[in-house]
Amino acid sequence: MNVWKTSELIFIPALSGISAQIIKLFLYYVVHKKINFKRLFEMGGIPSSHSAAVTSLSLIIALKTGCTSAIFAVTIFFSFLVIYDAAGLRKAAGQQATVLNKILDEINKKGKFSEEKLIELIGHTPIEIIAGIIYGFLLAFVLYR
Repeated sequence: MNVWKTSELIFIPALSGISAQIIKLFLYYVVHKKINFKRLFEMGGIPSSHSAAVTSLSLIIALKTGCTSAIFAVTIFFSFLVIYDAAGLRKAAGQQATVLNKILDEINKKGKFSEEKLIELIGHTPIEIIAGIIYGFLLAFVLYR
C-alpha cells in the first residue's frame, strides 16, 4: 500500500467523525438560535459521530480488501461493538444520569447537598445511529472514489 492509500484509512473515518460533530453544532444553532461550541466535544445527538466514523472505516476496508477479507471481518465486528456501545450502554448511562440529576435537584432544593450535575446526553437513539451510519457510508463512498 502506498502512503496516500494508507492515510485514507485514517483520514476519511476521522473526517466522518469530526464533520458529524460539526453538523451537530449547526443543528444546535438552527434549533436554539445560538452557537454552543460544547456540541463539538459532547457525545450524543444526530448524526452519531461514532457510527459515522466506524461505518466509513468499514466501507473503505471493504472497498480495498473485499468483503471476504479477514481485516474486513475484524473491522465490521469492531464497528458493531462501537455502535452497540453508542446506542445501548451509553444510552443507559445517560438515563441513569437523568435520574441522579433529579435526585440532586431535590436534595439541592432542601439545601442539604450540593454536587455537580452529570452529563445526560451521552448515548444515541436509533435514529441518531442510523443517521450516523448513512452519513459515514456516503462520505466514505464519495471520498474514496
